[in-house]
Amino acid sequence: MFDNQVWSLVDLPKGIKPIGCKWVYKRKRGMDGKVETFKARLVAKGYTQKEGIDYEETFSPVAMLKSIRILLSIAASLDLEIWQMDVKTAFLNGSLDESIYMMQPEGFIEKGQMDKVCKLQKSIYGLKQASRSWNIRFDQAVKGFGFIQNPDEPCVYERIKGDKLVFLILYVDDILLIGNDVGVLTSVKEWLAKQFDMKDLGEASFILGIQVIRDRKNRTIALSQASYIDKILSRFSMQDSKKGMLPFRHGIKLSKEQVPKNEHEEQFMSRVPYASAVGSLMYAMLCTRPDICFAVGIVSRFQSKPGPDHWTAVKHIFKYLKRTRDNMLVYSRGDLVPVGYTDSDFQSDSDSRKSTLGAMFTIGGRAVIWRSIKQSCIADSTMEAEYVAACEAAKEAVWLRQFLIDLEVVPSANKQITIYCDNSGAVANSKEPRSHKRGKHIERKYHLLREIVQRGDVTITKIASAENLADPFTKALPQKSFDGHLENMGLRDMTHLL
Repeated sequence: MFDNQVWSLVDLPKGIKPIGCKWVYKRKRGMDGKVETFKARLVAKGYTQKEGIDYEETFSPVAMLKSIRILLSIAASLDLEIWQMDVKTAFLNGSLDESIYMMQPEGFIEKGQMDKVCKLQKSIYGLKQASRSWNIRFDQAVKGFGFIQNPDEPCVYERIKGDKLVFLILYVDDILLIGNDVGVLTSVKEWLAKQFDMKDLGEASFILGIQVIRDRKNRTIALSQASYIDKILSRFSMQDSKKGMLPFRHGIKLSKEQVPKNEHEEQFMSRVPYASAVGSLMYAMLCTRPDICFAVGIVSRFQSKPGPDHWTAVKHIFKYLKRTRDNMLVYSRGDLVPVGYTDSDFQSDSDSRKSTLGAMFTIGGRAVIWRSIKQSCIADSTMEAEYVAACEAAKEAVWLRQFLIDLEVVPSANKQITIYCDNSGAVANSKEPRSHKRGKHIERKYHLLREIVQRGDVTITKIASAENLADPFTKALPQKSFDGHLENMGLRDMTHLL
C-alpha cells in the first residue's frame, strides 16, 4: 500500500464521515489442499459507503467461462502456448474519481497524527467500486500496448501482427496469455510485470479451481475438477457415501409441494445447507461438468423451501460426482467448426407446467457451451416448446459466431452455424410460418428465430432424438444413452492423467 501510495493522511473535512476498515486473515491453499501462505489484507468497510457520494458505478466484467473454454479448445487444436499470471493486490492499482476518507487501520496509526484520516488516492479492497476501478485501469493499460478488446467479450483482448497472435484473458486478477510465439508472449509478460506487481505462474496448470492437464504430443487439453469435487464431498459429509450411477434418477418428479410435512422434517431441513450445496454443485456444472446440468437445474428450483425429497436429489448428484470425479472435459485437435444442438421436453414442471429447454454447442466435437433452464412461458404443444428452445439456442449461436469471427483464427467462423433439432415442426417453422391455427399464439419475441435463420447466421436442421446431444439437458436418460452422449460431448474418464 505504501508502494502504491494508496492514501495520504489529512485532516477530516467538516461534515464528512469517514468509512471504517478492518483486517481480514486468510489461508491460501494449493491444489493439494495444503496451506501455502497466510495472508492479511486490509479492507474498507464498503457497506458504509453512500451511493451518489462515495461511489457511482460499481459494475465490472469478468471473462465468461464459456469464452475461456472456447479459447482453450482453439489452443488445443492449434497447439498454442498457454501461460498464466496473477496480479498481486490488483485492486490497489485503480484510481478513484470520488473523494473517500477512511479511518487509519488498526495497528498502523501514525504517532502524533492520531486525529488524521486516510484520504484514498487509489482504490482499496472492500470499496464498492474497487473492482471497477481496477478493470478500468487494466483496460486502459493493455489497449495502450496494442491489444484490442473483443466487442463481444470485454475481458478478452487480442493482438495480431502478421502471423503472430496473442490472446489475453482477464478474470479479476488472473491472467491467461495464449499465443503461437514464445518471444511475443515473453515480451507481453515482461511489459505486464513493468506495469503491475505480477506473479509469473508459468504454463497454465490451475485456472479458477480447474486443473489444466496438457498432452502436447497428442494435442489434448483436459479440464479436471477432481480436487474441487473432493473438497465439496468432504464439506457436505458425502465423502463416504455410495457411488451413484446417474446424476438424476429416471422417473423421479420433484415439486414445490414436497415441503417438510411435520415438525421433525422442519427441524431436519433447518440444519441442511441446501443452498450452499446447490451452489457448490452449480460451480462444477458451470465449469467442466455438463453431465450434471439438468440435475442441478432441477434441484435449484426449490431453494426457498426445500424438503427431504429435494435434499435426497441433491445428495444423489454428489454420489454421482463421487463415481465420476475423474471425468474431464477433453479438447483435442479438430476442425474448429461450431455446431449446436437444441431440445425441449413438454410441460415437465409439476408446479408451473412450463417446459425445460436444453442447448449445447461444440467446437471440434467437444462441448464449450451448455444450458438447461425452465422456459419463461407455458408451451401449448411440443412444437412450440421446441421452437422456443431453438430460438434461445439461435441467440446463443449469434454471439458464438460473432465471437469466433472477432478472434480471427477460425477459418469457418463466417459460415452459418448448424443447430440440430429433433422436432420437424419446429424446424419447418424456423424457416417460414406454418399452421396459423396451431402457432398463432406463440409470443412474437420467439419469431426472432426466423430472422436469425433468414439472415444466414444459423440453419436449423432435423436430427434423430437418439443423436441429439442436447437430450441429457431436458430429461433423465437411461444409463446407456446417457453415457453415449457424454462421450460425444468430450467428457471422458482420464484417471491415468492424474
